[in-house]
Amino acid sequence: MNTLGDVLTISQRLHEPRAADARLELPFELRSRSRFRAQLVGGEQVGVMLARGQILRGGDLLLAADGRVVEVTAAPESVSTLRSADARLLARAAYHLGNRHVALQIGAGWLRYSHDHVLDAMVEGFGLKVTIEQAAFEPESGAYHAELGSHTHHHEH
Repeated sequence: MNTLGDVLTISQRLHEPRAADARLELPFELRSRSRFRAQLVGGEQVGVMLARGQILRGGDLLLAADGRVVEVTAAPESVSTLRSADARLLARAAYHLGNRHVALQIGAGWLRYSHDHVLDAMVEGFGLKVTIEQAAFEPESGAYHAELGSHTHHHEH
């Protein structure tokens, strides 16, 4: 078994569906790193060492050095959620948050970002109500971020 001391290593993503043997619940900040230490839901220590530039998403499968399949889940974390039936108001908030390079999750009638009181005050100034809650955070990957399995467009000029 490939370990770092008493830490189980995980260095491979799986691309085909398989039944999970263990679960790794992580906040977005850790899911956006390529190398980190964490604990499986059962408490076992793991060291994750993946290719750089990839973001782990809830439902992703990883292969541990001992052959176990580990499913990644998005941990609930402190987020600010904006809800509105006014699409223009949400688009305005998304524009200003994006202009500040804020990771943003977009849903039908809502926006979500990692809780930040300065950003909360800004969007409240647009007339939006901010709800601070504990929720899974799965932000958009961004126009220039190529994730595994994503569709990319190549343009010739």
